[in-house]
Amino acid sequence: MKEYDLKVAGLERKLPIVQISDTLEIASFVILGDAELVIRAAAELVTRIPPVDYLITAEAKGIPLVQELARLLNMKRFFVARKSIKPYMTEPLVIEVYSITTQTRQILCLSREESELIDGKRVLIVDDVISTGESIKAMESLIRKAGGKVAGKAAILVEGDSTDRKDIIYLEKLPVFPIIASR
Repeated sequence: MKEYDLKVAGLERKLPIVQISDTLEIASFVILGDAELVIRAAAELVTRIPPVDYLITAEAKGIPLVQELARLLNMKRFFVARKSIKPYMTEPLVIEVYSITTQTRQILCLSREESELIDGKRVLIVDDVISTGESIKAMESLIRKAGGKVAGKAAILVEGDSTDRKDIIYLEKLPVFPIIASR
């Protein structure tokens, strides 16, 4: 198996390189279960982010990072944009998104109660990796639809076209690997 050696937040990780389409491979970065990396990355990110009222991430891989950031910021509340409407959600706000890692149309949603809390507040969008930026764009729309203000966007890693963006706070760049068709 091909691997990519990642150095981030003073740690080293070997990431498997996986094919996600006929023309592209990526280094698979999964923070779920890697408490050491989440804690170290959050400690670095927290020093770089602007003042905010709330944090938001998309379900599910960004959850441990946003949890640790909220703890470091002494926040009592953060938000998770869910990928399906749950029975307990009253009058949910819904936005469609296409993600590179799932390769299908999805939705992101918040309950009415959550959107009421966001209304008029500064919200930082948090993710583990930002690739195409589609999930970030959908969360921006969700925040605005709820009446909130996007205070910034933060991630542990950026890859692909997002490496050229100036509006994302991140720790490291992650390369993508185009597949060259043999003749």
